[in-house]
Amino acid sequence: MSETESSVALGAHAVPVVPPTRFSQLSAGERLRTVTLSGATLTVRSRPPAVSDGPAPPAALFVHGLGGSSQNWSPLLEVLANDVDGEALDLPGYGDSPPPDDGDYSITAYARVVIRYLDASDRGPVHLFGNSMGGAIVTRVAAVRPDLVRTLTLVSPALPELRPQRSALPTGLLAVPGIVPLFARVTRDWTPERRTRELLALCYGDPGRVTPEGFALAVAEYERRLELPYFWDVMARSARGIVDAYTLGGQHSLWRQAERVLAPTLLVYGTRDQLVSYRMARRASAAFRESRLLTLLGTGHVAMMEDPDAVARAFRELLADTTSERSATPRG
Repeated sequence: MSETESSVALGAHAVPVVPPTRFSQLSAGERLRTVTLSGATLTVRSRPPAVSDGPAPPAALFVHGLGGSSQNWSPLLEVLANDVDGEALDLPGYGDSPPPDDGDYSITAYARVVIRYLDASDRGPVHLFGNSMGGAIVTRVAAVRPDLVRTLTLVSPALPELRPQRSALPTGLLAVPGIVPLFARVTRDWTPERRTRELLALCYGDPGRVTPEGFALAVAEYERRLELPYFWDVMARSARGIVDAYTLGGQHSLWRQAERVLAPTLLVYGTRDQLVSYRMARRASAAFRESRLLTLLGTGHVAMMEDPDAVARAFRELLADTTSERSATPRG
């Protein structure tokens, strides 16, 4: 094969994998590859284990939230490099992944994409992580396909709130037809630097934690996204998908599906989260049957970026406990 093409075994088939036209930044040790599935083309960010000696670490998969990308998980991938064989997806329409073939941006559609990827890659069961919208997506995956999930880690999961915080309302308004084009026109003169500062102020409990280098990278990424012809459409349709998921009742309710999750679950909430209230932690702890809670003082909506060390410590405890429990379970 040429230097620009390789293949990866997905299930019983060899699927062409072409390195993407890379726009997202790569941290040291990371790799990007493009995987074609039925109905979607995904860019997958991976960080091979830092230590090659001894048994292979367990597989983990990371799913980002609304407006994010696999890059959101780079800090945690680095910290957990010796603990898991980590991969993070760019969901269709985000990062370096093109929009889905069917134009479906619902939580259910994204959950199907994650399931198809796990089935095809034959990496499951995995330690599954999700942030915000990604938390809703992986909750649905864990509920309907428990065989694919070893543990579940949810960072500020976007589960339905009866009384959302006022600071979260502008994000919810993206789902209203006509709002996104209006916002795009109103902010057309904003510089990428201003847009980035507004975003960091919304997502971080303390934007001062962002280094000058990190800010520059975020500005470059935001500038790149604005050049994508489908950027605003993806934001609007994805926001609509979250709102639609919030209105579903019965067995399709996200809270009902949370109750069906069998995997040990780590819940991570920040006390300065402006998008998902940390007060939802109590309800989430009651809904997920085998859960533990990490509340981070002064942290915002993206704890895996703002305080990856704290998230990693809590996950390692979950990993150690579940590993010891499996070892203690008698085999029939």
